[in-house]
Amino acid sequence: MTTSLPRQDRIRRALDLLRGETTDKFDEVVDFEPGEFTDPALAQEERDYIFGTVPSIVAHGSEIARPNDFVTVQMPRNNLLIVRQKDGSVKAFVNLCRHRGAMLEECESGRSRIFSCPYHRWSYDPDGSLRTITRDATFGDVERSEHGLIEVPAEERHGFVWVVDNAHATIDVASWLGPEMDTILSSYHLEDSVCFKAGGFNEPTNWKLMQDAFLDAYHVQYAHPNTAGKIIHTNVVAIEDFGRHCRFIAPRKSIDRYLEEDPGNSPLDKHVTETHFLLPNSTLLRQPDHFQLLTFRPHPTDPTRSRMEQRLIVPRVEDSGMDEARWQRIWTKNWDILLAVLHNEDFPLLRSSQKALGSADAGGMLLGRNEVANQVFRRETRRLVAAGRAAAADS
Repeated sequence: MTTSLPRQDRIRRALDLLRGETTDKFDEVVDFEPGEFTDPALAQEERDYIFGTVPSIVAHGSEIARPNDFVTVQMPRNNLLIVRQKDGSVKAFVNLCRHRGAMLEECESGRSRIFSCPYHRWSYDPDGSLRTITRDATFGDVERSEHGLIEVPAEERHGFVWVVDNAHATIDVASWLGPEMDTILSSYHLEDSVCFKAGGFNEPTNWKLMQDAFLDAYHVQYAHPNTAGKIIHTNVVAIEDFGRHCRFIAPRKSIDRYLEEDPGNSPLDKHVTETHFLLPNSTLLRQPDHFQLLTFRPHPTDPTRSRMEQRLIVPRVEDSGMDEARWQRIWTKNWDILLAVLHNEDFPLLRSSQKALGSADAGGMLLGRNEVANQVFRRETRRLVAAGRAAAADS
């Protein structure tokens, strides 16, 4: 597996693999059971020991650019309200009024100086403090400082907003990413880009089934013959395994001119797609002129359901060399193409896979050595669950 090489060298490594009709490979074929995608007990462990323990991405910072901007997110353990603060930081709260538990904010996004409960009109400031108890003269004595919104750990880093879905946890994104991936993300300056558009889709599939599909270079020719299969080579990746995270380069077919010709010092960036897997549930794709972020979250109770979110992250208009109209037109077209592939090709296949995996006699399954990013994903999620079980047993 490729490690610690400059980008052009890694691209040339992928070109060599393509010439040899091979790919980087994992140590061995690994088996797994279909119950990993249907078992309620395992699903609960994943919610607690993965999402309740480690940071995951919930938004790009540009989605809450101004003070008092907010987004709401259904996480595996909590409904969250994420708010930009006056000092520019971000905070995340359980989206629930501390009086009788009504949902505090129903909108997916917006801007508000006060968050007011629709049930009895208790209200909260954007920093989570309890602002108003309606008709407080009749309600009784309440220590307001103890009844603000429940905060969960949140941090903004590398342009993204990260949370740990557990009010009793702490967050340190740099430590979680590790020095390699933290440096990689820093080099992209994604905080200077904007999220052109974000979309979320609730699907009848396990979250790991969804994540697996977007780490897989083995299926491109077969599942996407008329779209991505025409552009990207199948089953060829040059990968860097960082332990928790990985990234890999997949050559586009435009690189074929160099199969017999030495590219010399010519930059080859436009001839590849580079995928970053950020444990536990994000795929960041680096395209020649933009990024896509795909995130996959378990349903709060049902192991056969999940939510996928897609974000198109692009240069700001003023940095793009385009006027506003052309910028809007190009990225809208790009977004529409991405949605068409998801809804026409990926989602139908994954829905039928989830249905098949529910068969009582499905039998054991296999991950090949060539499915290396999927192997990393499974290895690391298993480690997190095993660590959570061990900690629970010791407590």
